[in-house]
Amino acid sequence: MTTAKRPSSKNGTRSRRWSLQDAKTHLSQIVREAQRTGPQRVTLHGKDAAVIVAAEEFDRLQRPVSGRDIVTAFAKSPLADVEFERLTVKSSVRDVEL
Repeated sequence: MTTAKRPSSKNGTRSRRWSLQDAKTHLSQIVREAQRTGPQRVTLHGKDAAVIVAAEEFDRLQRPVSGRDIVTAFAKSPLADVEFERLTVKSSVRDVEL
């Protein structure tokens, strides 16, 4: 089995773009690459038309962001140890008739 050689990008790394015709011919390879290395772009007339991503990545992107996700992101931040003063604003709440 021969593997289709894709062009390299300008910085020397493998391109993640496929023409629609190549994508039709090599779909199973593109799906495996999406699972292994990340999203694969499919172009139509030289412009990005679609992106093939691993199912796990798609599910992660579709999941609503929760407060726990934000806490986790802050904890992993390189600035996690920076201390700051939180300002709490207390103001009265007025009743509004709807």
